[in-house]
Amino acid sequence: MDSSPNPNHSLLASNAFLSLLLSPNAPVFTLFTPLSFLSLLRSLRRSLKASPAFTQPNSSKNRKRRRADDAGMDEEEENQENGGSSSVDVKALLVVLEKLASVMDLIHLDRFPESLRSLVQSISEIPVTAVELCENGGQYGKLLTLCSRVLRKVLKPEHGESSSSASEVLRSLSLLVFMHKSQARTFALDFVKTEMMKVAKENDGVKKAMVNFPRYLVNKAPEKAEPRALAVESITEIVRVMEFEDQVSFVKYVVSMCRGKSNLRLLAVDLVHSLVMSLKDPLGLDSEEDGGDDPWGIWCLEALVKRCSDVIAAIRGRALANLAQLVKLLSRSDRSSVVLKRFMGFGDGNDGVEMNNMLRQRCMDDKAAVRRAALHLVTNLTALLGGTIDEVVLKTMGLACSDPLISMRKAATTALSEAFRTFAAETVIIEWLHSVPRLITDNETSIQEECENMFQELVLDRICKAASATSSHSETMSARKNKEKSFNKVLEMLFPKGVLYLLREICNGEVSPWVKKICTNLGKKKRLNHKIVIALQNIIRTSESIWLSHSLPIEKWTAPPGAWFLLSEVSAFLPKAVDWEFLHHHWQLLDKHEVEGEFRSPFKQVEAFENEESIECDAVAWASDRVFLLQTISNVSVELPPEPAANLAHNLLKRVEEFNMHSTEVDAHVKALKTLCKRKASNVTEADTLVLKWVHQVLSRASKIIEKFISGNSKQNAENNFFTPPRSCSRKRRSIATSKSLTKATTAIYTIGSAVIVCPTADTSTIVPILHTIITSGSSGPKINNLPGPATFLPQEAPSFYIQGWLTMGKLCLADEKLAKNYIPLFIQELEKSESAALRNNIVVMMADFCVRYTALVDSYITKITRCLLDPCELVRRQTFLLLSRLLQRDYVKWRGVLFLRFLLSLVDESEKIRRLAEFLFGNILKVKSPLLAYNSFVEAVFVLNDCHAHHGHRESQVSRRESQSFSIRGNDEQSRSKRMHIYVCLLKQMAPEHLLATFAKLCAEILAAASDGMLNIEDATGQSVLQDAFRILCCKEIRIPSSRASSSESADIEEEGGESGAAARGKAITQAVKKGLIQNTVPIFIELKRLLESKNSPLVGSLMECLRILLKDYKNEIDDILVADKQLQKELVYDMHKYEAARAKATVAEAAASTRPNTGANQSPEGAENPAKAQGQDGKFPSGSKVASAMADAAAAATARSVLREINRGTGTPPLSSLNVPKVRSCTGVINASHNKQRMDDLQSLKKRHCFDSDDES
Repeated sequence: MDSSPNPNHSLLASNAFLSLLLSPNAPVFTLFTPLSFLSLLRSLRRSLKASPAFTQPNSSKNRKRRRADDAGMDEEEENQENGGSSSVDVKALLVVLEKLASVMDLIHLDRFPESLRSLVQSISEIPVTAVELCENGGQYGKLLTLCSRVLRKVLKPEHGESSSSASEVLRSLSLLVFMHKSQARTFALDFVKTEMMKVAKENDGVKKAMVNFPRYLVNKAPEKAEPRALAVESITEIVRVMEFEDQVSFVKYVVSMCRGKSNLRLLAVDLVHSLVMSLKDPLGLDSEEDGGDDPWGIWCLEALVKRCSDVIAAIRGRALANLAQLVKLLSRSDRSSVVLKRFMGFGDGNDGVEMNNMLRQRCMDDKAAVRRAALHLVTNLTALLGGTIDEVVLKTMGLACSDPLISMRKAATTALSEAFRTFAAETVIIEWLHSVPRLITDNETSIQEECENMFQELVLDRICKAASATSSHSETMSARKNKEKSFNKVLEMLFPKGVLYLLREICNGEVSPWVKKICTNLGKKKRLNHKIVIALQNIIRTSESIWLSHSLPIEKWTAPPGAWFLLSEVSAFLPKAVDWEFLHHHWQLLDKHEVEGEFRSPFKQVEAFENEESIECDAVAWASDRVFLLQTISNVSVELPPEPAANLAHNLLKRVEEFNMHSTEVDAHVKALKTLCKRKASNVTEADTLVLKWVHQVLSRASKIIEKFISGNSKQNAENNFFTPPRSCSRKRRSIATSKSLTKATTAIYTIGSAVIVCPTADTSTIVPILHTIITSGSSGPKINNLPGPATFLPQEAPSFYIQGWLTMGKLCLADEKLAKNYIPLFIQELEKSESAALRNNIVVMMADFCVRYTALVDSYITKITRCLLDPCELVRRQTFLLLSRLLQRDYVKWRGVLFLRFLLSLVDESEKIRRLAEFLFGNILKVKSPLLAYNSFVEAVFVLNDCHAHHGHRESQVSRRESQSFSIRGNDEQSRSKRMHIYVCLLKQMAPEHLLATFAKLCAEILAAASDGMLNIEDATGQSVLQDAFRILCCKEIRIPSSRASSSESADIEEEGGESGAAARGKAITQAVKKGLIQNTVPIFIELKRLLESKNSPLVGSLMECLRILLKDYKNEIDDILVADKQLQKELVYDMHKYEAARAKATVAEAAASTRPNTGANQSPEGAENPAKAQGQDGKFPSGSKVASAMADAAAAATARSVLREINRGTGTPPLSSLNVPKVRSCTGVINASHNKQRMDDLQSLKKRHCFDSDDES
């Protein structure tokens, strides 16, 4: 049947054979033989051989082509060998399969197991190989039906034991089950779920095979992600149709898999998730049994929680992601939510300590995929628990919003927003406002849009609800006048929970810049709703009415914090929604009740209300309300009628010229004046003329007030010099008058700066001499003769006036380049010598503005500005860091010279905020913008941080030695070393693998080799620190490249499981080659440096040996090639390692003995003190203890040496240490070692002398 080259002929022969068996009264047992049956099956396989599913057509075609060429066959002969070019008759195939199914009722295959196995395999292959042969779906469907009939009849008892037959069928179908989604996979699953399950209900053998089949599939499942997912899906479908007891048994098996190998644990994590999602009642809610055992779903959840702390990152990530999905699924039902809360440890008053601890660890995991999955779990747990969330986890989510990975920032934003949406507690609001709104400046557009959407939903829409809340309660409250409750409590009861607190936190200095940016973006996109304006107006109105209902003085009232601020931002895009009568009423209210018309200095206002703490009337809050109100008026000025606009401008100008406002109000008044002038004028030229007119008017009056203050101050001090002692009664009156004039002069000088910023073309020729007199009053610089100089020392007597003088001069310099060129050196001089932190901070801000406006003028002073990074004031340090970082990102300043090295100290600053900013700068911004910066400056940083000038090749810095010392972390104490090491580790984390290798080589060449060559003075303290830092860097794990021998599940991320590409393989090969060459050049340097340090008895020998020990273990494959070629060098290294480990172990044991030894001083008896030998005892306990310690140390050192040597020799036996004690040295005339030079012989002679290991005396 299988001898014909044409498959159709084989099918005809098979049909004839089967017809013969089916003929009436045919001797079936005589005609049927195993050989004929196998021949029939081979003919079936040959008819389907053309399918490419189980063959490799390219290779077979080439082999046949070569065979045809060699034999000289023509094209027809080759076609005959290939089975003919004619297609297989599918109808004939169907007839054969139909008759084969009928024959299965006549024959018994229990005596022929090989024939049965061959039949099952052949039929199982047909659904795959016959796909391309069938012309339509009908033929393929009939083919699958016949295959199902044949396999079903195989399960009959006459063909053998049912369990073994079923196992053979399932084993053959498992290949189809693991295939990608296709008709063949569907056929296999349907046959198992329907046909075999029917038989299993009646046959125990088949049932046993069916129960074991999912476990068989588990052990045969592929490891790659996509095939593994299909395997999990197939296994779940099969388990779903099994009986409940069998399902529970399989769940137990899967749970036990979670404690197996890594591939089984990863598969088990996916299976647990799929089983809980697919099977019914995982938590036993509908079960009538009240047994003591937990339901099987709890077993699965426990296994998942344990795998969340797995050692392999891929398993941790999958477990967290699957647990998050299960929490979301099970929390949909109230009954399951209760069980889930109890399992998580949050029920019955518990706080879920174990779950929170696990989440804390996973949210700070090294792998980004694990952190992302943990955030998803936190999001779903927040929805389940109604907002109860651990504060540490909350802080971690806030930090994740600044993660360098986009997916991490998105996940953190979602998790934190879900917590805010579910539970609007104060801690959640604060963390959300300080983490999410700042993402409006993110480089990723999708994150910006998500930030805008979350702000609109969680902030603006929540505030909009206050509009309806206030209107429904305002009348009842005014009628009730409940005076028993405080004003704040009554106000909070009227509005939705958290709205007032949300408004208060929005105007926080760290949040308000981002809120402004978000409101601007939403306004430009026309997404702001007019309801927000109505709600804010209602909040302010209601606050005022409740204040009056409590019979409180209106002059002490201030609106809820943040209401005017948010109204000023949204009114720019919704001017028509703002009520002018509302603005006019509150402007008159705030303008009228200005503390009885008398302005009080912000430095003195605190004393005025010391006795009125119950009514918090803060002057700063009152002034900020006026500022935001003026900004709102400016925004809606386009909608104002001309006459009210002119009246308002006149009133504002009048207020400005009185110079009795807080500095925060001055800018708002000046900007509002400019806006109103544009509204009043008919064209741009007229508007500019009006602005210039009132600016000159204000400057003139301000200059007169300042001159009057300076001259009056000089006259007063001159008069006081004639009285000894001064008169006390007049002194009080003068001090009050001086305080008022000082406050007015301070406001006047600030107003000058604001006016110049608004109108840069204003004439300041009369202002500059006055400002020069003020800023030079504290120095011995040149004075202007035509102006009376202040007789007092302004930095001490009038610090606010003196600081405002510098600030105003800076604003004038921004408007005049020639003036800036003359005064920038004076600013730098004052920055270096000033004792006022406020003045230094303002000068740093001004220098940053000068750098943007006049980059060339400031470039030479950048080094001096960086000194503020070490300023004693934290605010000045943080401000300097932020401003310089911004200039560096915008390329106004370049990373050259000592700038980068000075920035490194911010990584170990005393302030946690500055440290976090520095880590973000180096870890996120510079890693992308300047990826080579850390590599290029690393070795220089080692010298600079140690303040080392003992290297003959190290270039001297251009700055003074004093500055270099201030920007270093000198010293060998533990704190200094840890700070330097923290900086080194931060830099190494930013490097690519090739840069890590290059840095390793540079450290060896420029530090270790320089020390061995004498270029680096190792007797100098700083030189020793540099060398010791180099050893510690070479030992740290950050400089090592991850091994390529790690498993795929360990090294790959969750989304990137599978084989590596060709480029990655080539990259690993190159890396290994580079590492090998690197170690070949490094080991000789270590050997030479060790000899040098030993000759000088340097204490750095221990650090060198520790570093060498780690290198021997980390780079054992690379060092092996060196030591195999030089066995003597290998013995020397192991011998030295033995000595070092012995000495270190002895020191440890001696320290332990000393700590437990009784005190020989006060607690010793006089007899023992007089006779030390007697006190120790005649039997010498302490010497014997020392010998024991020595023996223990030798044993530990020997074990360490053997382990190192065993790793080097790759498992070969370690030579006994006795052979290393006294090396056998042959003569130079001998055959062996004849090529060794005199230096090698001297080394061996020195090793020969070191033969005593048991003595405590190392000499």
